[in-house]
Amino acid sequence: MQKKYLQCLDSRHLWHPYTNINTFEKSNFPIIKSANGIYLYDVDGKSIIDGISSWWCVNFGHSHPKLINAIKNQTEILQHSILGGISHPNAIKLSEELAKIAPQGLNHSFFAGDGSSATEAALKIALQYWQNIGADNKNKFICLENGYHGDTLGAVSVGYIDKFHKNFRSILSKAYRAKSPRCTECRYKKRPSDCNAQCFDSMEKLILKHHSQIAGVIVEPLCQGAAGINIYPKIYLQKLQKLCDKYNLLLIADEIAVGFARTGKMFACEHAGITPDLLLLGKGLTGGYLPMSAVMATDKVYNSFRCDESKDKTFYHGHTFTGNPITSALALAAIALYKELNILDEIKPKTEFIRKEIEEIGKDISNSHPRSLGMIGAIELDEQHGGNIRAKELCKYALKSGLFIRPLGSVIYLWPPLTSTIEELDRMFHILKKSIQKTK
Repeated sequence: MQKKYLQCLDSRHLWHPYTNINTFEKSNFPIIKSANGIYLYDVDGKSIIDGISSWWCVNFGHSHPKLINAIKNQTEILQHSILGGISHPNAIKLSEELAKIAPQGLNHSFFAGDGSSATEAALKIALQYWQNIGADNKNKFICLENGYHGDTLGAVSVGYIDKFHKNFRSILSKAYRAKSPRCTECRYKKRPSDCNAQCFDSMEKLILKHHSQIAGVIVEPLCQGAAGINIYPKIYLQKLQKLCDKYNLLLIADEIAVGFARTGKMFACEHAGITPDLLLLGKGLTGGYLPMSAVMATDKVYNSFRCDESKDKTFYHGHTFTGNPITSALALAAIALYKELNILDEIKPKTEFIRKEIEEIGKDISNSHPRSLGMIGAIELDEQHGGNIRAKELCKYALKSGLFIRPLGSVIYLWPPLTSTIEELDRMFHILKKSIQKTK
């Protein structure tokens, strides 16, 4: 009775993101009351495995006591303090800790509230950087097709996905879009063993043609999430860094989703051995428990904002909750937990387990494209044979069987908490395989 009553109220008043209203209202959607570890518990007491870390962020699972205590303790000390003109210890310590663990040279953190906010700040930082040094003509960006950097208008301008954003196209700023690297359908018929990222040619042509007006190049390193878990090789990033250095372009790496050990390194850029000019962080920054994001910048970028006698170079941008004391305390606790758990070593056997399981499933599904990276596993179903419809049905069946996942078009994927055990991962794959068999 309680569930049906809440479902009725939900349908009457609550507007859900990325959700078909008609389909959702007709479904017996779960209502989550509590969570612990990898499990969500609905109001009827049913347990559901969180197979996507609650939108790719709950890296330590739910209700981790050290993260909960960090929130509780800070609420009794300082709940809010702006960073405009004053400071507080947690934001100071957090910026120091991030500088220690980020790729070398990223020494300054600007805090925001969520991923979109971090993208907006980064774009404005890049634009103003060039104005600060007297290059007002550099006011365009290069991005990848089907890249995703958030849902605010500036973020959509450099992260346009037609299905999501076509209704807002008329108001977007112009950005140059390079063809995305697509290893599952390589345009050059290359295999990983002989790949030299020939697909970089699209990006290279845009940079060569437009570099004089480019403020920055923004990409999701190694994995385009919303594009369907599109995983590409590190050599692409290495080529990009080299060309950005050659033509003095700012490289913006959006690691909001893939940062904090998700790819098997603390940051995806480390796979390629590169340091971007601006690094975007979020989601796992707080272990996913409260909204917080950050833009990390190099000394070169940060120092360009120092005012001089001839020009006010202040960055006039901020949010009410920028560097909030509670979220900062939580982020500090999360960073400490990554270190305490020795997370990069701890996940190694799990990444190998995911890789093998994904490859095994791929062999059983004709014309599918399996792929994995760190603690991410995905299988792309054949679109020409109803992949999109099957992916939806598969996820519905998985939910009935106790596993919550969401399709990305024809792609089904797992993005489990980093702290999932091998046994828990095995349970996820058991349900996934069962769902695949039932939807053949």
